[in-house]
Amino acid sequence: MSATPKPGAANAAPQRDKPWLFRTYSGHSSAKASNALYRTNLKRGQTGLSVAFDLPTQTGYDSDHVLSRGEVGKVGVPICHLGDMMTLFDQIPLEKMNTSMTINAPAPWLLSLYIATAERQGASRATLQGTVQNDLIKEYLSRGTYIFPPDPSMRLINDVVAFTYREVPKWNPINICSYHLQEAGATPEQELAFALATAQAVLDTVRDSGQVPPEDFPVVVGRISFFLNAGIRFLTELCKVRAFSELWDEICRARYGVENEKYRRFRYGVQVNSLGLTEQQPENNVYRILLEMLAVVLSKNARARAVQLPAWNEALGLPRPWDQQWSLRLQQIVAYETDLLEFGDIFDGSVEVTKRVEALKTEAREELTRIETMGGAVAAVESSYMKQKLVESNTQRLAAIEAGDMTVVGVNKFTEAAPSPLSSGDGAIMTVDPAAEQAQLESLNAWRAGRDSAKAAAALADLAAAARDGRNVMEPSIACAHAGVTTGEWGQTLRDIFGEYRAPTGVARSVGTANAGEKMAAVRDRVTSVSDRLGRRIKILVGKPGLDGHSNGAEQIAVRARDAGMEVVYEGIRLTPAQIVNAALEEGVHVVGLSILSGSHISLVTDVMDRMRAAGLSDVPVVVGGIIPIEDERTLLASGVVRVYTPKDYDLTVIMDDIVSIIDPDQQRAA
Repeated sequence: MSATPKPGAANAAPQRDKPWLFRTYSGHSSAKASNALYRTNLKRGQTGLSVAFDLPTQTGYDSDHVLSRGEVGKVGVPICHLGDMMTLFDQIPLEKMNTSMTINAPAPWLLSLYIATAERQGASRATLQGTVQNDLIKEYLSRGTYIFPPDPSMRLINDVVAFTYREVPKWNPINICSYHLQEAGATPEQELAFALATAQAVLDTVRDSGQVPPEDFPVVVGRISFFLNAGIRFLTELCKVRAFSELWDEICRARYGVENEKYRRFRYGVQVNSLGLTEQQPENNVYRILLEMLAVVLSKNARARAVQLPAWNEALGLPRPWDQQWSLRLQQIVAYETDLLEFGDIFDGSVEVTKRVEALKTEAREELTRIETMGGAVAAVESSYMKQKLVESNTQRLAAIEAGDMTVVGVNKFTEAAPSPLSSGDGAIMTVDPAAEQAQLESLNAWRAGRDSAKAAAALADLAAAARDGRNVMEPSIACAHAGVTTGEWGQTLRDIFGEYRAPTGVARSVGTANAGEKMAAVRDRVTSVSDRLGRRIKILVGKPGLDGHSNGAEQIAVRARDAGMEVVYEGIRLTPAQIVNAALEEGVHVVGLSILSGSHISLVTDVMDRMRAAGLSDVPVVVGGIIPIEDERTLLASGVVRVYTPKDYDLTVIMDDIVSIIDPDQQRAA
């Protein structure tokens, strides 16, 4: 709103818009530790919560499942049952809170636990405000925490949408999430098109399901929200958000006949880009975060409803409470100390902004049409079209950085720098206490022992019946929550009915760096020479042990190894150490590359190394890549790992050359 003085008060303060919700994405170790963090952040001025769940919770497993080993409490809070959820929100009245939960495949379950917790607090469902992400299409494409095949996943999304519009009317039942698409390499045009195609797939499913009367459908459309990413090219990002807003209004009006402007409003939250945060000179990330935030707050007509900023040190590891506070203070300074909220949209009428917005809309419409001709977003997932395009875009981005065509300060230019005092001393990150996992297991066992097992079994039986009969699963899930059912039991019940899914990797058909110049040509020559001496083509296994679904790095290594002339074995995400070692044995590989971004590298890599020795594969070198602190790097090397690559090792062609040296029998003899 433009500043307008009150009559007779020439010097009156201008009117200010209400700021967006201030959030930090947080959760770690245990429900008790995370609750303490939440209450501290709220006291410091945070106005909404954004819950990070650990990978077992995100993938529907209890903390004691074999795949959960080493992952408990690492990237978020473990939530196994109602007791955990009640502890997480202890002394936080949910009827007064706005809570975002980054949860997808088990979204119906975590929302049920949240509702059950609110009911135990004495709150009405109708008072609850917040969001579940609940976007499975982007999970198949980028983040990897899916469980079920696309069709039952869309059904579960629909159940949440149809339930909340009636029972929890202030709740956003889905956050169409383009954030992770950009993290996976999406261009602005792809981000627009893939996210809007997802929204159309969801709304088409809801409309056609019969759970929502036609006269109420516009209300459902009005509850759809989005979760965006904002990168460093902040003017392009600003234009992208304006394009999102205009395209969404167009889709709501033309495709769904929504006349009420309120229901066509583009409602979105944002976390600014973590992909661009650098391990090198990490103090520079503070400036990056500020510029990226400006993209989503400067344009009033396309301003975010909620903002959460990463911490400056997220490329190094888990941020400390102080690091999160620093990011929160950045939001507060922009909102309260500047005059940003005193003006209307300062970009309306800008020739350059309008031109860029129109160009983005045109390209996004063309991509949407391509996806529509394939049968929509679900079909484009199953055919691997969208995944392939993301892998290709990410390949091009990395190649531009390696070639110096895209400058990243401190990484490929201006690399000489004084040591950062911010990242000295205590290591600049927080580490999860290894005892937290054991404490969670003991708590889980005590919960199971103390509940009414017959009541839990009956609730699970009704959940299974609802899933088989086509009933909405939300009320049976809430009943399961109150009965003491665990996350793993809820997940396994639906796995038994819907089955599990392995999404296409997008690697096989992706266009790589076939013409990458002399450096890659030299590596190809070395691959051929070493392969001739070995008597067969160099074969590399790229494996992702554990539950970490962030596969971008593994995909790029697989593509670059293939382009270097190696034979590549890559079977996607979520493999046990035993499966990886078995594949290495059966495929007869020359080297194993493990990619882990969840912080679970010590336990998972150690397990792989032990199994390799037991299988007689101690002569097969193992290399590891991920966000790995220097202390852990030393531990891995001491365990027998040959190389550890971290984000500072951005040149994939150099990595390929190094791997060839590791395999080269002549160099091994010389060593």
